[in-house]
Amino acid sequence: MISAATLDFVFSQVLNGVAYGLLIFLLAAGLTLIFGMMDVVNLAHGSFYMVGAYIGLSTVRLTHNFWLALIVAPIVVGSLGLIVEGSLLRPLYRRIQLDQVILTFGLAYMVSDIVKWIWGADIQSIDPPPPFDGAAKVLGTVYPSYRLFVIGVGTLIAILLWGIQQRTRIGSVIRAGVADKEMASGLGVNVAAMFTGVFVFGAALAAFSGVVAGPILGLYQGMDSDTLIIALIVVVVGGLGTLTGAFWGGLLIGLADTFGKVLIPEFSLFLTFAVMAAVLLVRPSGLFGRKLA
Repeated sequence: MISAATLDFVFSQVLNGVAYGLLIFLLAAGLTLIFGMMDVVNLAHGSFYMVGAYIGLSTVRLTHNFWLALIVAPIVVGSLGLIVEGSLLRPLYRRIQLDQVILTFGLAYMVSDIVKWIWGADIQSIDPPPPFDGAAKVLGTVYPSYRLFVIGVGTLIAILLWGIQQRTRIGSVIRAGVADKEMASGLGVNVAAMFTGVFVFGAALAAFSGVVAGPILGLYQGMDSDTLIIALIVVVVGGLGTLTGAFWGGLLIGLADTFGKVLIPEFSLFLTFAVMAAVLLVRPSGLFGRKLA
């Protein structure tokens, strides 16, 4: 018979996996649309996440207001994304993807050094805001309130994004651009402006995710590459160009990563890649990706 302690442990880890999966979803949502719509390989997307986290840290230290940090960081990083897309990436759209990889890879290194120069290399963290700095009981299990907040926020944003994509004109234009950008352009859609908007939104959402993740994952050098790897796995597992795939892929990888680190920490990364391989064997285009002809 399974003991109550074992059930509490499993339930807590499930909640941890869901919280982590939703954080990765926030990062992967913009990334999957960028990949699916314009075939742009942006290896600097994790840098937006890291810069957002550190800007959030500075905002909290200056104002002692976590909620203000959730507004400031996305605005600043979204503006940074606008500059990067307009001045660096746009000239490379018609060139081979290797050029995009080299540029964004180098940009990620530059951003990492700038962050180290401004904020230092020490591990830092953001304190959970009141009233989510304590613990709450969930089905008899004591669990950190802030992680419940993360689950709630991640779920709410997922629902809002799904509603925008499926129920609004902007969403239909984005879906058309993902499905066939040449046809969408021929029908009068300003694909360049649409991509700029999606890129800026993805950067802002990554920054938002960085601030939200600060009290859980901390802030440290290398957090951009660590998170980007997981986000890329989520994009591949879920399927290019689909928010639904990013959501369920994020949950799947979040649970696999969490249980892997707890049960078999020496093979946790292997387990994550094994889940990706298993999904691709069954669905080469991802869980919700378009089947290739």
